[in-house]
Amino acid sequence: MLLLLPGLICDSRIYAPQLAALENARSMDGYGRADTLQAMAWKVLDRADAEGVETFDLLGHSMGGRVALEVYRLAPGRVRRLALMSTGVHQVTEGEPAKRAAVQAIGHEQGFEALVDAWLPPMVAEQNRANEAIYAPLREMCLDAGQDIFDAQIRALLGRPEQASLLPRIACPTMVLTGELDSWSPPAQHEAMAAAIPDAELVIVAGAGHMIQREAPEAVNEAITGWLARPV
Repeated sequence: MLLLLPGLICDSRIYAPQLAALENARSMDGYGRADTLQAMAWKVLDRADAEGVETFDLLGHSMGGRVALEVYRLAPGRVRRLALMSTGVHQVTEGEPAKRAAVQAIGHEQGFEALVDAWLPPMVAEQNRANEAIYAPLREMCLDAGQDIFDAQIRALLGRPEQASLLPRIACPTMVLTGELDSWSPPAQHEAMAAAIPDAELVIVAGAGHMIQREAPEAVNEAITGWLARPV
């Protein structure tokens, strides 16, 4: 089984092109009201148990990449292959809590729709924002999450554990990928991550921003297919 982990205020719809194309792919449909990455990781393991699988391939996008690393920390023997997409391992940066609080305040003061309309555009490459086939489903998905889920997941991100030291200990076939135009999780960040993971494969997808799996589905599916072909 390939288990796909969504990021901040995303659910299984972020992976619609992958779920349609990849056999045995399943996606977490969010993490409920979990407000720590560790609690989200336990939900992932519970999902694998519910599917009746002991070992599985694991791909996480954005916040989901951080969740994937926590799954690996908890149960490395269960992860056959690992893919980290449009994500990072840096700890909370100076000024980050204030910046995230400012985005939260938009929702509390102006409504969640205003928050999404401020937060989402930079997550999509500028050239793709006018493409309704890409942008409209993303906006609808994010709106459906709501303020409570956004706030819980921001708490999880601000409380994230140190993860950089975990990278050199990853011992399964690993792919690190991001969009060429991802300003939130840029290529240089992924180059450093891939360099820290033994024998990691680095993929940079041309023309895509942070929401890479909806912006460049064919390229992402091709990369995933190659990664799944790596022997374990």
